[in-house]
Amino acid sequence: MISLESDYITGAHPKVLQRLIETNEEVQTGYGLDAYCLSAAEKIKSACQCPEAQVYFLTGGTQANATVITSMLEEFQGVISATTGHIHAHEAGAVEFSGHKIIPMPHKQGKLNAEDIRRYMKTFYADEAIEHLVYPGMVYISHPTEYGSLYSLAELTALSQVCKEYGMSLFMDGARLAYGLMSRRTDVTLADIARLCDVFYIGGTKAGALCGEAVVFTHQNAPSHFMNRMKKRGALMAKGRLLGAQFEALFTDGLYFEIGRHAIDMAEKLEAIFAKKGYSFYMDSPTNQKFVILTKETLERLRKAVAVTVWEWLDADRVVVRLATTWSTKEADLELLEALL
Repeated sequence: MISLESDYITGAHPKVLQRLIETNEEVQTGYGLDAYCLSAAEKIKSACQCPEAQVYFLTGGTQANATVITSMLEEFQGVISATTGHIHAHEAGAVEFSGHKIIPMPHKQGKLNAEDIRRYMKTFYADEAIEHLVYPGMVYISHPTEYGSLYSLAELTALSQVCKEYGMSLFMDGARLAYGLMSRRTDVTLADIARLCDVFYIGGTKAGALCGEAVVFTHQNAPSHFMNRMKKRGALMAKGRLLGAQFEALFTDGLYFEIGRHAIDMAEKLEAIFAKKGYSFYMDSPTNQKFVILTKETLERLRKAVAVTVWEWLDADRVVVRLATTWSTKEADLELLEALL
């Protein structure tokens, strides 16, 4: 049995796990103030070419999203998201549980458009009943998106501009950022993201860590007493060293980018296998997620040996499945998949 169900189906990359073992018996202070969190933060700032950044390590993606959004918004503000955005569709209402509304907007393959946001904001500020409305205070995007699509540098720049025009923060969910950065079809770098976004996070859970996300505030704009806010929301680990040691390993000798590139290589080979066999794709994804259209019979047969995610049913007999590669995907996995097809 092989799994292409997601990119967090195996544990830690061996180099990450080795770093945890090496540091296991050391005595370190808690709550992210240990030597490894401090070292990892410096490595991340260097990789982002953003020496003024503030870096915090949180436990997971939902905690990172909810903590950042609810800490940065005023009580009368909400956050704009694509209808497919993770905070809107897959996080059990974590943001709205805090009392902040998610303002859903249409998307194209998971991406928001700057002009759509500008039109929305013009209409919002022209409303005479504005004080009865939820003020948009942030735009939330993910890169890659839920559909594996990527923002171009021009698109990201346009989003940054419209946010500045209307005094909103631009927040990038980077749960799968490694795969966006290492796609062969991107023109966006980590330094670009740090320059254009007010806050983003570097996903570890889906890119070789056991758990953890590194939240980066890029303009000395972290909310006051952010550690306190993290703890209140259950996102602060007493043994913060667990996260620090992992991210220090990920950002030593380019391991984070190596993991991203390996997954991209495997995804491209996976895509070629399906294409050679005559299968169609639901959309073009240049990252580690591939969306393939199967018949019901093929899905049932495939699932006897391969774990996949059902994305959506197109009709009674055709289904879109998502297959995701990661650091642990092997050539042998793809060979078995090809034989089964």
